[in-house]
Amino acid sequence: MAEDEPERRRPTAPAAVLQRLPTGARVFLILSIALLPLALIALFATLQTTRTADLETRARLRVAGVEASRALANELVGDVNALRVALLAIDGDDEDSPSCARVQGIFAQQSAAGIRFEIAGSDAATLCGAPLPVTLPTPPEPDRLQVTLLPEQGLVVHLPAAPNGSRADAFFPTAVLADIARPSGFIPPYAAQLNQEDGATLLLQALPRRGPLDRHETLVVPLGVDNLNFAMSVRSAPITSPVLVAMLLPLLMWASAAGIGWFVVDRLLIRPLRRLRASVAAFTPGEGIGRIDLGSAPAQEIAELGDTFQAITRTVHEHETNLAEGLVRQTKLTREVHHRVKNNLQVIASLINFHARSAPSADASAAYASIQRRVDALAVVHRHHYAEMEENRGLELRAVIGELASNIRATAPEHASGLGITIDVEPLLVSQDVGVAVSFLLTELIELAMSVNPSTQVRISAKIAGEAEQVTVRVSSPALVESAELGELVGTRYGRVLLGLSRQLRAPLHHDPLVGAYEIAISGRSAR
Repeated sequence: MAEDEPERRRPTAPAAVLQRLPTGARVFLILSIALLPLALIALFATLQTTRTADLETRARLRVAGVEASRALANELVGDVNALRVALLAIDGDDEDSPSCARVQGIFAQQSAAGIRFEIAGSDAATLCGAPLPVTLPTPPEPDRLQVTLLPEQGLVVHLPAAPNGSRADAFFPTAVLADIARPSGFIPPYAAQLNQEDGATLLLQALPRRGPLDRHETLVVPLGVDNLNFAMSVRSAPITSPVLVAMLLPLLMWASAAGIGWFVVDRLLIRPLRRLRASVAAFTPGEGIGRIDLGSAPAQEIAELGDTFQAITRTVHEHETNLAEGLVRQTKLTREVHHRVKNNLQVIASLINFHARSAPSADASAAYASIQRRVDALAVVHRHHYAEMEENRGLELRAVIGELASNIRATAPEHASGLGITIDVEPLLVSQDVGVAVSFLLTELIELAMSVNPSTQVRISAKIAGEAEQVTVRVSSPALVESAELGELVGTRYGRVLLGLSRQLRAPLHHDPLVGAYEIAISGRSAR
């Protein structure tokens, strides 16, 4: 039983989740969950009340709208049918007085209200009725039944022309139409209008707006006469102060929960975090963070975080001290290595020079000189790299090529005393690996030119290419123009070396046999 006690005391999954949350989020979540049922109940009750009132209003509107549209349709269709019968009769016989008297009798009761009709012959002379008291904006189409809405006046019904060209029109004033469309026993105020698909409207009854919260329910019923529709609108249930309060109550609850939660989070979390951030921002490398003032009542997590930052800064300070000491030792070691390599290269160059003086033949002496020039190329790059080691910017290519050209001219054989090297190099920076390969490549190309013509003129250029990190190195000389001697030297001695150096530079070495130039693109950047 004692072993089961820890199992029963273990928190449930939701409790464990709450315990893992920060204090501010935990308080805000608890308050939100506590107020959520009340907010949902109030919101549901408000929406249900509004929905019920809207359904009742919509039902009353449907009954009244159908009744009004039916009365309008009956009136218009009945008068149009009577007028059509009289039109056909009079069109066949202009002297058909009984037909005219019959249709006048039908319109007699309505003429006092302003309804007028006219039957005219093909010559526009009135055959029955009287001319209409309105002016039409456009003439009607003679081959179909057409209705024209005249704002603030009424509507005109145009019957299709009879076989002999007679026509008939009827005018219904707005007041008569509004009286016909008034539903019986309907007390609430309403709006009514007639409209057509082309956008024409005729207002029968206006409903003034009460304000921005005024809501309307609208019913549209087609009358079956030339795409004529009857639209009726009534006010929905008004949004009163109690309704607004009930609708805003959930928002007020959530706002209260957010405000209380923010106050708690601000006191326990946000303010201590701001002070902690200010202390961390003021941290200077090499110094530790002192005591952090987190306020009177910071959350335990924030206080522990402040202690952790203090411990981290102390650890970082110790590591920075160790790294600085290690860097000093590494710099000293690197300087010593570079110094010894430089001395070794000088010793090798001296040995080569010593053996060259005692060479048994001119060919051996030339071979020693060729080897010495290659050692000098490596020494030049190493010396410049050692000089630029502190700044770590890279090798100055112009200085390297200048010194390399001077050494080659100084160590050239006697029969190559006429050798000339012209340099056109922009201020450029390259890495040590690129500098070594370029130095060897230039040495090989100048050696190749001297082998063809000892007194040749060589021009070396290096300029930024189209891309920002590309430098084009070009060596041109008349001795490098395509010839049998050049081809033999490249094929037997220099070709494989040049190919290996171009692969080391990861770029193809191009040869222009007509101009006598070798060109390659290397990685580098401007020193400006």
